[in-house]
Amino acid sequence: MPDPIRVLLAKPTHDAHDRGVRYTARKFRDAGFEVIFTTFRQANQVVATALEEDVDVIGISSSAQGHLPIF
Repeated sequence: MPDPIRVLLAKPTHDAHDRGVRYTARKFRDAGFEVIFTTFRQANQVVATALEEDVDVIGISSSAQGHLPIF
């Protein structure tokens, strides 16, 4: 059996809209993915976490487009 796909979901901004990304994380876990979830991180911290956790996919969540100047 192959290793599960490792997904990093990051919420870099303080826009207080985290329901969608938490729902997505739950659905990924239900489908057999391994999910790492972080909040309020800068771009370099997200990348460092992705490298440290050896993830296959990075997902960024931002309802207010606050990630655009950051990323």
